Amino acid sequence: MREIERDLLGLLAELPLADRLELASYSQWSERAVYQRLGDLERTGLIESLSHASDLIRPTRRFLLTTGGIAQLALDQGQSREAVLRHSPVSERWRQTLLRRLDSVAVIYRLGSAVAQLEGRPRLRWYRSQPPDAAFALADGRSLAVLCWGRTADRTAVSIRMRRLREGAPYSGALLLVPDEVRFRQARRLIRGMPFICFIALERDAASGSAEARIWRAPSGAAVVSLSEVLNNIRTEGQWAVERAPERNVAPRPLAAETGTREPDWMLPARLKPAEKRTLDLVGDWPWINADHLGSLLGVARRRVSQLTADLERRELLTARRIEGKRRFVLSDRGLALLAHRDRASVGAARKRWSASPLDPDAPVGWRNLRGGRTRQLLRNLIHTESVHGFLAALSEQARSAGRRVIQLDPPHRASRYFRFDDRLHSIQPDAFGVLRHHRREQPFFLEWERRAIRPSTMARRLAPYLRYYSSKRPLEDHGAIPLVFVVFEDELAADHFLRIARQEQQPSGVEVPLLVSDSESLAREGYLGPAWRETDGLSAGPAFA
Repeated sequence: MREIERDLLGLLAELPLADRLELASYSQWSERAVYQRLGDLERTGLIESLSHASDLIRPTRRFLLTTGGIAQLALDQGQSREAVLRHSPVSERWRQTLLRRLDSVAVIYRLGSAVAQLEGRPRLRWYRSQPPDAAFALADGRSLAVLCWGRTADRTAVSIRMRRLREGAPYSGALLLVPDEVRFRQARRLIRGMPFICFIALERDAASGSAEARIWRAPSGAAVVSLSEVLNNIRTEGQWAVERAPERNVAPRPLAAETGTREPDWMLPARLKPAEKRTLDLVGDWPWINADHLGSLLGVARRRVSQLTADLERRELLTARRIEGKRRFVLSDRGLALLAHRDRASVGAARKRWSASPLDPDAPVGWRNLRGGRTRQLLRNLIHTESVHGFLAALSEQARSAGRRVIQLDPPHRASRYFRFDDRLHSIQPDAFGVLRHHRREQPFFLEWERRAIRPSTMARRLAPYLRYYSSKRPLEDHGAIPLVFVVFEDELAADHFLRIARQEQQPSGVEVPLLVSDSESLAREGYLGPAWRETDGLSAGPAFA
């Protein structure tokens, strides 16, 4: 066996599921040589491959050692096959773990490729239960922890991981990858007080950025630095966590053995296409969404929605129920588990909150017969739930036609903001949060769709949390810009009353909340970006985003 082939087998024992470009960046060989030898190794049965793509990673083929490859590597290194299985992430258990997290695994490999450009080949260690997802060890002895904040992972779970990281191994530094700007700012607060320096980047930037791309930010300050500057700023000494090896390590089964009628759950991240993954995420964010609204959020035609949802239903990831004359989609328990494993979240907690499985399979479909507490509440208040979906769908459609784009939409459980006021913890609990981009300007907004706030006292209570929130610096700290607050009523009369109450409440407090108030009839007539919105300082209507 040639030296390059031995080297590639050793790399795949450390970097299972890496693709050709990533393997080339870690090795001393050219991309062309790596391409050729990987093909030879696959033809001889020492490695196998699968296709993978996500919103952040273009379609590629990822490689794994077969049982024969593990045996050949053990022979080359002069050790037993059991030793390779024990000390490298190549066992069946490791294979399933990494495949469940394949999207974030791919991003971390791209990040490792950038590290390799600067520091030479780093060593990589994957973790199952440690706070980081992985860690790099550089040639000079420094170590870097890497954490991915999954899209569905809540702030509490991530804060627990941060606390465990603070109390654990003394790394030289840490890199935190987050899905959006809101969680970037939340992460900044979470990593303050770490015993080593931490840097944060958006996951999409880390997946596509080079070693010199200025995408990394520290816990404080506005400076944006490159990965080379990050590595220059981490401390010179460091260790990394060592997990106890599993007592039982089984050789991996061939991927061809996993092509039955029902794919294993852990194979789905490799089998699903990016559009199917986006559909799952949207249905997970907005349970009981109908096909029209889902198509508007995806930006695709109704026929394409039918194709996507049919494929996901066939894989038992989505459930469609006909309620009040419309097919409405919700994640199945299998779909909930898929997203929870991907984001290192609790499967049990996800099902307890969001499961649409019936308590009694023989009873009629209804909100009383659902296992998930939050899913039950959304179905119980279906008129309100559908109104929120309709607002966001129409806004997304009209924004695209006007040359704008809604780049972020968060459901209520991620739209909530917690803050301190008068030494007490308070919160706002909007129906949605979003960010609309026009050219280079981004405008965040909260949405409150009101059906029950029709009495003056109720309207005042609805407004009070926003008065407290906007009296602090938190709106700017949380979003980088002052968010608008959209308040929509069913009829114009209720909107008029709310504007009067808002003026009365804001004047004595001296706090100005950037309220924009409208009603469903005006929005249908003028459009969601049209002159359908009124502010508290005047009665004339104008556009939402000037």
